[in-house]
Amino acid sequence: MASAKPRVKVPKKASAGDVITIKTLISHKMESGQRKDKKGEVIPRQIINKFECFFNGEPVFSCDIDPAISANPYFEFSAKVDEPGTFKFVWTDDDGSVYETEKAIKVN
Repeated sequence: MASAKPRVKVPKKASAGDVITIKTLISHKMESGQRKDKKGEVIPRQIINKFECFFNGEPVFSCDIDPAISANPYFEFSAKVDEPGTFKFVWTDDDGSVYETEKAIKVN
């Protein structure tokens, strides 16, 4: 699904030891595989099935996603930052597509 578009919100800077809030959203229809089209045929399942966040290569947050989640999945979570670096966000689709984006943060 080429139209999946990830968006993230990470503070631009923080002090060492701060706990920051990270917000993520990916535009994706999240088809459960349980609905039928106008012809009565089952619409194939196509969902984002995994979300991961890394900071400077280390895992921060991850979750497996089931078909019951709504379209355009949104996640909000906290992370403690002790050093400057880059958050990497990865969404994996049923069809093998991987959507990635990164955000840097400055730490005093």
